[in-house]
Amino acid sequence: MKHTLLASLLVAASIGIATAADFTMRLSHQLPPTHHIAQTLDRFAEDVARETGNRVEVQIFGAEQAFRGAQNHAAVARGQVEAAVVTNFQWGGTLPEMNVMTLPYFMTDLDRLQRFPGSEAARMLEAKLLEKGVRNIAWLYTTRQSIFTSNAKPLVQTSDFAGKKIRGLSRLVDEAFVAVNAAPATMPGSEVYQALQTGVIDAGLTDVSAGYSRRFYEVQKYGTVTPFFAVYFHLFVTPTWWDRLPDDVRAGIERAAAKAEQDVIAVTEATAEQAITQLQEKGMVLHLQTAEEAEVWKAAMQPPVLEAFRALGDDAAKLVELIENL
Repeated sequence: MKHTLLASLLVAASIGIATAADFTMRLSHQLPPTHHIAQTLDRFAEDVARETGNRVEVQIFGAEQAFRGAQNHAAVARGQVEAAVVTNFQWGGTLPEMNVMTLPYFMTDLDRLQRFPGSEAARMLEAKLLEKGVRNIAWLYTTRQSIFTSNAKPLVQTSDFAGKKIRGLSRLVDEAFVAVNAAPATMPGSEVYQALQTGVIDAGLTDVSAGYSRRFYEVQKYGTVTPFFAVYFHLFVTPTWWDRLPDDVRAGIERAAAKAEQDVIAVTEATAEQAITQLQEKGMVLHLQTAEEAEVWKAAMQPPVLEAFRALGDDAAKLVELIENL
């Protein structure tokens, strides 16, 4: 109730803010200000102002100031705010094809990730997002380096997963852990630290940057870094608001969005490398998986997840084909 009231007050207050801009884009996201995607969005706001000759003001409501992550889709579709940013896997069962990035070892090649925005695969997902009431305007690559954490011993061989209670990601991806005889327990990232601390789960899984920012090194001794899955935060807007913008204003926002898509690649890669160093400095013993080891994990974990994803329907199977050909 308090959060809903705060959202209403913030949105109402934003309407009354005096601005010299012709148009306002209120942008909601769940990230803390130190997150590299949050900082990318701050730069996006500056670029929008420059590219549109200050005709558009981007007002950012980060860290769930306006809406929780799970509420952002509905908020934009209803026009309560003009824009939001969420992760691809937050769509869950609403749009299961958005889970394609999290298929094990499927979209973690950097060249493929760089080619994805603007591709036929991206356009296919954007068409599905439009059917859900939002227009996607940017794909912000967030991670391709995962970390599997543990305490008793490092997870190096697939046999090391046997009997382990591990943080899962989704019903789909959890098929990978079942395939190596682990017991997945799906939970949001915010709950993993306590679950590891209390022994509810034996092993953690997150992207390597989050492993540092969420202080996994305080409750886990070992970590295996591997290109297990990819994640995009993606930026979408209210279609009716977007369609009412003049052509030159839309073009300016699109240039700023394209710049953000490109700029974030180097930032994300650097952030992951920095996180590896930071975790080691905190005393965590890291195993950086070799390409040969990754192939062994891929052979064990990818097939059941890929099969389950293709079984979602013809569109899912087509999406796999498009991404394989990127």
